[in-house]
Amino acid sequence: MPGDLSIVEGQYLRDILAQPRALEDTLANLEDSKSLHSLAARIRSGRFKSIVLTGMGSSFHALHPLHNQLVQLGLSALMVETSELVHYKSRLFDSKNLVVAVSQSGQSVEIIRLLSMNRGKSPLIAVTNTQDSPLANNALAVLLTHAGIEFSVSCKTYVAGLMALRWLGDLIAQRDLRQCRKELQQASRAASVYLVHWREHVRQFARSLEAVRHLFFVGRGNSLAAVGTGALIVKESAHFAAEGLSSAAFRHGPLEMLSKETFVMVFGGDRKAQKLNQNLLKDIRAHGGKAELVVERSECPPCALPIAPAAVLPILEILPVQMITLALAALTGREAGCFDFATKITTKE
Repeated sequence: MPGDLSIVEGQYLRDILAQPRALEDTLANLEDSKSLHSLAARIRSGRFKSIVLTGMGSSFHALHPLHNQLVQLGLSALMVETSELVHYKSRLFDSKNLVVAVSQSGQSVEIIRLLSMNRGKSPLIAVTNTQDSPLANNALAVLLTHAGIEFSVSCKTYVAGLMALRWLGDLIAQRDLRQCRKELQQASRAASVYLVHWREHVRQFARSLEAVRHLFFVGRGNSLAAVGTGALIVKESAHFAAEGLSSAAFRHGPLEMLSKETFVMVFGGDRKAQKLNQNLLKDIRAHGGKAELVVERSECPPCALPIAPAAVLPILEILPVQMITLALAALTGREAGCFDFATKITTKE
């Protein structure tokens, strides 16, 4: 197990530790603009047949909580990767459908194609970290995150995007935005409380992962955001194969892979599914696999989340995964988050 963590103390780690500030800055600049209010009113009045939620990578996974929130409001909402939307589901570009597009750069190759194909057919809400991007310039309404420049792997932009999307969902739901802001204010403090112990978290995960060959992230509901993003950033930042899938899907096949070389991070999630996830944790351990539960009072310190409102939970759930990325990088002796082939902005389809 690595004792010296200097190998991971690069720009990616600095971005991780800057997440509380990114959350503060994003919340301070979120506003309920006239354009957003107008589109939200049209949504509630049934003017749109469907709400199409789209993005790529972590921007796509971040849409899970908003998707659930909209469906619970009785709205017709669907999540579609932008690449699939532009090539196979372009019929969704229609004035009767609203598109919510998430992209930290606002100028990835898929977003550029989306803008070219849509050409004003569907009203567009943009969630982006880049104010003068093509996405922002072509949207009827923009929610701008203030995560600052990011080195490589999405971390600051991801949590800031989750915050902006929660704000959008509460605006559509006509929740008291003062209460929404009060809840979201706790995200920065909670993240700071967790991250101050990053060294201890990384060392403990390194001990747990030292002989592991197979890594899974599983959860339900809003936790699917951390599940999908978690598997993605482990591959990006540590060059270690990982899979993210729903807790239920894990029982449909991957359960057979359990052994002492398998580690499963189970996200406890909200009360609706927490018992089911706890039962899965017990079964994984009973079949010889390693597993830990990410909840507020986890028996594993790196998986124990600070107490915070339910609205903040998806933001906090990614923090233990980030610690795993650092632990895996330290175990292999490489600086986490350094790309060999990928680029921050994807420009080739």
